[in-house]
Amino acid sequence: MNANILEAVIKLAAIKQLDGELIQQIIVDSIVNTLAKKLEPENELEVYIDELSRGIKVRYKCLVVELESSLGEISLAEARLEHDSDAHLGDYIQKEMGLHEFEPKLVKTAQKIIQDRIRDLEDQKIQNDFDKQKHTIVSGKIKSIDENNGGYRIDLNYTDALLPLDEQIENEFYRVGDNIKAYVTNIRSGNKGVTVILSRTNPEFVKKLFEAEIPSIFNGKMHIRKIVREPGIRTKVELEALDENLNPINECIGPKGTRIDSIRKELHGEQIDIVVHSEDLEQMVENALGISNVKRVVIERNRSACVIVDAADKVIAIGKQGKNVRLAAKLTGMKIDIFTSEEFEEKMSKERRTVSHVSELDGVTPKIADVLRNAGYTSVQDVFQASISELASLEGMGQKTAEKLKEAAKYF
Repeated sequence: MNANILEAVIKLAAIKQLDGELIQQIIVDSIVNTLAKKLEPENELEVYIDELSRGIKVRYKCLVVELESSLGEISLAEARLEHDSDAHLGDYIQKEMGLHEFEPKLVKTAQKIIQDRIRDLEDQKIQNDFDKQKHTIVSGKIKSIDENNGGYRIDLNYTDALLPLDEQIENEFYRVGDNIKAYVTNIRSGNKGVTVILSRTNPEFVKKLFEAEIPSIFNGKMHIRKIVREPGIRTKVELEALDENLNPINECIGPKGTRIDSIRKELHGEQIDIVVHSEDLEQMVENALGISNVKRVVIERNRSACVIVDAADKVIAIGKQGKNVRLAAKLTGMKIDIFTSEEFEEKMSKERRTVSHVSELDGVTPKIADVLRNAGYTSVQDVFQASISELASLEGMGQKTAEKLKEAAKYF
């Protein structure tokens, strides 16, 4: 390791925003640890950085012996020829050398220790920076794209970060040099050190955008209760106003739509639904769906809701590929089914028929009830689903009786 390498290490430390003086101390300590294994305490090893040459110097005392056999020794002939003509066996001669003058194997060992120590220091700095910036939005520049896994390597100034493929919004593409914002999620350790992991799909990314753009959320007058998301397609944000004078929808839209438009622009046009929180479950389901012409919401015991709408609004309520109703279900924590009035009535009729015994049908005498039960028809729904010909073929039934039973089951 000569002066040029030392300068390169110090320059690298500056780029990585590491403490230059600490780096120099690491270099000195690493060389001391390497050479000390070859020397004894009485050799009085000293390693320092020469300010004039910017090189690494090593100073230590060598024991004068007849024939040297280790690093801490010097032969009598060499001691008298190069250092002190009056040297004697058993004396100590001070020797000063540049690190590059030592055997290559020893230098490589020192270099390896220095590299490992600096990498540990860099990892520690990344960890400290991560602790300060986790759960925040950071901005960076696309540095490279991994062709194998599709991840973006992003320069955050203080370190490189990774936006993995599974944390990217589908159909979003960037080029090297593009600026990008993302949410800091965690840190990943590997053979090459630690890496900060970013996300643009995490719902918290949207939350931080709202906090940055909507003053009433930032100052605590409105509270984000929950966010559900289909990244790149649609997001629903449930908001509760802590100030009764605030309208969450108006607050988020802002003057001429500037606030919500800014968020949508960052999300490349992703649809954002502002959902006003309500303690009333029926109202909350309606708010979550985001359609204005709901005719009725029926809450059932098993945390499910039936929403009745006009036929023209059913497609809107369900949404493309069912995403709107699916997100509404996630937001409310309920199973939501969309019906027209006719479909809902048919559903209710089916449930009534299913739980009602055949004996409850108009025109069913005890004798007919026995015939039906013996043939496996126990509920009104069983009769409703059977064909007239199937019923008429039963012993003692007949065509007219079968027709009457079917009619009765239809309007049960």
